[in-house]
Amino acid sequence: MRDVFPDAVIALIPMMRAYAMSLTRSRPEADDLVQDTLVRAWRFRAAYEPGTNLKAWLYKILRNIFYSNHARRRLVVQDVDGRLTAQLACAGDQDWQVEFGDLLRSLDRLTPDTRDALLLIVVAGLSYEEGAEVCGCATGTLKSRVSRARARLAELLDYDLTAARRHIARRPAHTPPPPGA
Repeated sequence: MRDVFPDAVIALIPMMRAYAMSLTRSRPEADDLVQDTLVRAWRFRAAYEPGTNLKAWLYKILRNIFYSNHARRRLVVQDVDGRLTAQLACAGDQDWQVEFGDLLRSLDRLTPDTRDALLLIVVAGLSYEEGAEVCGCATGTLKSRVSRARARLAELLDYDLTAARRHIARRPAHTPPPPGA
């Protein structure tokens, strides 16, 4: 019987990388986080029960590694003189960069539970059931966390969530473009 574990894990790498990017906000750190996740998953693959949710299992490993490393990194001071940071800075004259920065700062102001829930569902694309499995909570609890995170982000970004929902509800259903368009 063919072992499908390696192929199934490989297929999930792009999604794990996107989630890792949302957590670390750094390509190299995200790549390291995914690599650490893959090494740990391979090492402990006997603990994975075939037929259960591999995606949730891998995301849980990734999330645990991130938080373990994050706690350790808080004690490390890097780039004391700011030279590396100065090289990474870019002109703030582009509105999207400012807005994106506002979004990232607002995400940091969410509670860890609501931020994780939002990132797992919106960024990583997990279902509510998968996200609940990763977070170790009930599906309804995860849905509430996502809802609170969206509402709090809207508040922090001074965004009218109610108006946006009304606009989306009024939008006509997608119709295919006319022939030849």
